[in-house]
Amino acid sequence: MSDFSIRKIRAADDAAVAAIIRSVMPEFGADGPGFAIHDPEVAAMSQAYATPRHVYFVVEHEGVVMGGAGIAPLAGSEEDTCELRKMYFLPAMRGQGAGAAMMQRCLDAARGFGFRRCYLETLYGMNGAQRLYERSGFARIAAPLGSTGHFACDRYYLRAL
Repeated sequence: MSDFSIRKIRAADDAAVAAIIRSVMPEFGADGPGFAIHDPEVAAMSQAYATPRHVYFVVEHEGVVMGGAGIAPLAGSEEDTCELRKMYFLPAMRGQGAGAAMMQRCLDAARGFGFRRCYLETLYGMNGAQRLYERSGFARIAAPLGSTGHFACDRYYLRAL
């Protein structure tokens, strides 16, 4: 399934992206309070990322949205720090190189917006994601940054851009 494409989200993608987030997060036990699955933006990602210094990308295979990820300013942090947000892929898309390609696309967008650091949160058990973050130059840090509201996350990473 290495024939995939990455593009900016459109309003027509909102339902598919919400369904992916709502199916993948519980797979890793991330469906309780304090997880991104409950963020109001999940229902309308195209609108949430239509503001300055925000972008959300989707990955498609044969015209079907199979995952996504975005960049946005890190709430409650310095202006030069962004957050990699809501990076989730359906199981069939994992291990196909889409994660690395999506990461590159997001980090390039972050640099283009003038960010100098990129932060992300995840949790124990999302081992494949953590390997991707580390291969992409992220280093684990001891405590959360900013005020994401995702108090249930327990792994934090930061990377210079």
